[in-house]
Amino acid sequence: MAEDYGRGVAFVDGAYVPVDEARIPLLDWGFLRSDANQDTISAWKGTYFRLDDHLDRFMRNIAKLRMVCPHDRDALKAILDRCLSLTGFRDAYIQIIMTRGRPPIGVRDPRRCENKFYAFCIPYMWLAPEEQRERGLHLIVSEIRRVPPESVDPTLKHYHWLDFEMGLFEAYDRGGDTVALTDGDGNVAEGPGFNVFAIKDGILTTPERGVLDGMTRNTVFALCAETNLDYRTAPLSVAALHDADEAFLSTTAGGLIPVTTVDGRPIGDGAPGPVTRRLGALYWSKREAGWLATPVDYNAVDSQKLRITT
Repeated sequence: MAEDYGRGVAFVDGAYVPVDEARIPLLDWGFLRSDANQDTISAWKGTYFRLDDHLDRFMRNIAKLRMVCPHDRDALKAILDRCLSLTGFRDAYIQIIMTRGRPPIGVRDPRRCENKFYAFCIPYMWLAPEEQRERGLHLIVSEIRRVPPESVDPTLKHYHWLDFEMGLFEAYDRGGDTVALTDGDGNVAEGPGFNVFAIKDGILTTPERGVLDGMTRNTVFALCAETNLDYRTAPLSVAALHDADEAFLSTTAGGLIPVTTVDGRPIGDGAPGPVTRRLGALYWSKREAGWLATPVDYNAVDSQKLRITT
């Protein structure tokens, strides 16, 4: 009986399964201890965006965590291609994950763990629905402090999200759409799955410390260079964000998304600003034209002879 991959597919223990059926072992430290690293890759119109950069970051980060991936880069690309070929998705949201795995029962030594690789592929996911993207998000800045970089390296794409989750509850209680956390010194850090940008007097600023080196964040820098827009990475105080002429978020799940209020205060005239719109349109037009793209192999077969349920 053929499997139904219409909602997505997952790669678990060498098998491709419908995403709703995917399971990881209860004792995996990725679940029990948030001891994991991930990277999220987007596909659009049948091409991956910045695939090599994502794989570079993924390999760099699992090395930081002293994990060993059982698949080399070519094998990872083959797994991704197989996920896309099974689903047929042209626009997709793909996540690759390494977990610590688990040691023998009764052992607490992380060196005894067998590291595990997982992946899943679902239809392209947006950070916010279209109506919110068009009018701009209502951002709440929480006083909850993001996990400090002295504790956990922020350039790791980890699952330490309890600070984000509680911040989201606060944002919703205050009538916001999403939340940004602070660094404990009155500066904006980052939000759940995005970096924050502010524009003031023609200069673009994004926080420099305690944040993920986001792939879309780095893409924004490239767009600024192309359009001769001054940008800097520097502390961004909450007060400076309130006083910005424009603000936006950058994320794999949607590109550049305008922010039109912060803590209930309008940013600029309360509408998505011209620089934000220009950069956002350029981001998508360049992607449509194949910028930094790697084609998906929709004829991919299970070249590693991994078991596929069919």
